[in-house]
Amino acid sequence: MTTRSGTSPPGRSALLPVVRSSRWVWPGRAGSVAEVSVVIPVRNDGEHLRQCLGALARQTVSPLEVIIVDNASTDDSADVARAHGARVITEPSIGIPAAAATGYDAALGSVIARLDADSVPADDWVEQVRKALDHRPHAVAVSGFGVFHDAPFGLRRLLPIVYLGTYYLLGAAAAGHHVLWGSSMAVRREAWAVVSERVHRGEREIHDDMDLALVLGPRARVSLVTTLTVGASVRSLHGLPQLRRRLDRAFRTLRLNWHEAPPWERWAVTLRLTPRTEHGQHTGEVDHR
Repeated sequence: MTTRSGTSPPGRSALLPVVRSSRWVWPGRAGSVAEVSVVIPVRNDGEHLRQCLGALARQTVSPLEVIIVDNASTDDSADVARAHGARVITEPSIGIPAAAATGYDAALGSVIARLDADSVPADDWVEQVRKALDHRPHAVAVSGFGVFHDAPFGLRRLLPIVYLGTYYLLGAAAAGHHVLWGSSMAVRREAWAVVSERVHRGEREIHDDMDLALVLGPRARVSLVTTLTVGASVRSLHGLPQLRRRLDRAFRTLRLNWHEAPPWERWAVTLRLTPRTEHGQHTGEVDHR
């Protein structure tokens, strides 16, 4: 794996301070998080992107900017983005990890919010992102939930409960802390700046959202927030090959990060931090505000 500059990443001893150093505990900020940049990586997904951008146009609080990262698309994705007034940047290295990281690097807002091209955010999604981090000054990131809007009617809410519930529970067990879901999440730009050179952006077959959470480490508080709701497509769960690929990506993501900081070290940090004394909060929480 190489960093953005093309050099080799720091060794394990250089990465462990992200997990171990007490300085990484977010000090908190007073006041509003203010400006939100929304980043959406896309590759040949113009139709879904059109629906996503239409939903962003209806937000109760407008984002500072919408950044579409065109990941070598051959369809009209970039044209769709420009037609909706989005800022389009390109990332020629194919893969969501590279595309997402390029978008985060370019973001101008104090908060970097992330959607997938097939996400359909609720009309108050950006507003809820702001509120979520305003109410949690010690959190570096928040992650949300969703419904599968194109699943059979009776399964639209049941499937995501099973899928996301399993993802969050097993992800937390493997990481020692909450993980992120790229279809509905946000991270403070200052936190991204700390880890931008450490995420595995050059690895095509990993889950970039889980990778970001693992690189942030257990000292970086991630909150699960039920009000960050989006519609999502069930297409990612269609067929055994797709499920197998997702599992393979999950295991590869874990292996890469466990090599840098194994799970027992992550859990040791988490257990030392729980319960937290700051504002009576714990390292990870599920909130409904």
